[in-house]
Amino acid sequence: MGPVIEGLRQWRDRPRLSALVFGAVSALAFQPLALWPLGLLAMAMLIALIAAARSWRDAAVLGWLFGLAHFTLGNSWIATAFTYQAEMPAWLGWLAVPLLALYLAIYPALAAGAARALAGGGARAPIGWAMILVFSGCWTISEWLRGWLFSGFAWNPFGIILLGGFDRPGLAALSPWLGTYALSGLAVMSAGICALLVVERAFVPLGLVAGLFAAGMLAPAGPDSMGTLPVTLVQPNLRQDDLDVPALFEEQFRHIAGLSLPHRPGQRRLVLWPESGLPDYLHDGYPQRYYEQRTAFADPVLARKRLGRVIGPGALLLTGAVDLELEGARAAGARNAITAIDSEGAIRGSYFKAHLVPYGEYLPLRWLLEPLGASRLVGGSFEFWPGTGPRTIDLGPWGKAGMQICYEIVFSGEVTDPGQRPDYIFNPSNDGWFGRWGPPQHLAQARLRAVEEGLPVLRVTTTGISAVIDGRGVMRQHIAQHRAARIDALVPPPLPPTLFARLGNVLPVALGLLAIGVGLVARARLRR
Repeated sequence: MGPVIEGLRQWRDRPRLSALVFGAVSALAFQPLALWPLGLLAMAMLIALIAAARSWRDAAVLGWLFGLAHFTLGNSWIATAFTYQAEMPAWLGWLAVPLLALYLAIYPALAAGAARALAGGGARAPIGWAMILVFSGCWTISEWLRGWLFSGFAWNPFGIILLGGFDRPGLAALSPWLGTYALSGLAVMSAGICALLVVERAFVPLGLVAGLFAAGMLAPAGPDSMGTLPVTLVQPNLRQDDLDVPALFEEQFRHIAGLSLPHRPGQRRLVLWPESGLPDYLHDGYPQRYYEQRTAFADPVLARKRLGRVIGPGALLLTGAVDLELEGARAAGARNAITAIDSEGAIRGSYFKAHLVPYGEYLPLRWLLEPLGASRLVGGSFEFWPGTGPRTIDLGPWGKAGMQICYEIVFSGEVTDPGQRPDYIFNPSNDGWFGRWGPPQHLAQARLRAVEEGLPVLRVTTTGISAVIDGRGVMRQHIAQHRAARIDALVPPPLPPTLFARLGNVLPVALGLLAIGVGLVARARLRR
């Protein structure tokens, strides 16, 4: 173990290079690689670097460099989205990723600078309990801020590395009592404790901690609880390049319809289609030219009745759709929607996406960026308008459905209506934009929402990964990427409301502040 400690000291002699290297290493802990031990090692090294920093300003620079590499590699899938549009050059995606990382790295910088200022440290300072506790609390709060400020970018919280394999929640099973952001604080604290034990050469306790940690990650989920509502999830595997080609709309409809036909005529069931899976405008009252652009019938009534015939008597379809907002006879904007349609072709409810994707569904700072040549990645002449937030729609015999479209599912504490708890969350998405790394990361975050809320998540995407996820985060069934298939299952039952479901993000913020407070008390006692 001596050579290991000596090697770590050499890394600490090159703090800025070390921060960059270990920031990149930490991103390997996320899906699809899921090398969580490397994530803990990288975080342990960051804590050691912060403890030894000469000042809080130096610590903040180290946190920023760590975050720059961490977010550049972890979010590299974003660059793939630029290959599916013609308005901007594809190479711009490889510039956009590090530019976004320049901003996101501010949050690890804030956590590192604040921890060094509050917990102390200095040249050659060892890792101590005060630094471990204070930094874990500061990281918790910085992640909460990252998910909230400027509409938020909550992708890949560090605690998600504690999520186990498809058939087990891992240490993310603690998230109902912590919330996602405090789960990140726990992961940071665990890394710091392991680093402290290495420095103190306490190898027996280190082995015990490592064994308990591994046991928690591998612990089985326990027996399943069976639901009663049949559901059909349809993954059509529609190529992203083909989604907006009018000549292919009818062929795409026949394909997704063929995957949706009932196996048992008259069976009461839910049928779930993804975001971007249906081109038709389904509501009445738009100028005729809009219908002619989107549907073979050029008639919303006939389009809805056709959907009703596909799903059959006793079924209800929840599908991604686009609704228009009119100003006179002109469309001024659009809504990314979920529409519920019964077997008679009647609309039983709608939900509008609230957390829109910057540069995808709207262009922020349009007055500045549009003259510079920037545009949205999603085609169309008008921007999407946001909805009002999480909503539960009572669908009668098909249960109470919570709705979260695509990217919305990553926002911890913002996925359910606090006044009306749903029976399940429907999460349609189009992940065809996001290459190889994006979809498994997106799926992991949907699983984490299921665990912390205690609610099943029914996730349906155009190209994968679609899944039935129960309230423990276990994937009951799934369809891999780039396969056209369907899942026939029973909707898992909801679990009782969790502590996090009752308190929301007040819980992790309070736990973060508590960790900081305990760390400051520990520092004060050491000074006596």
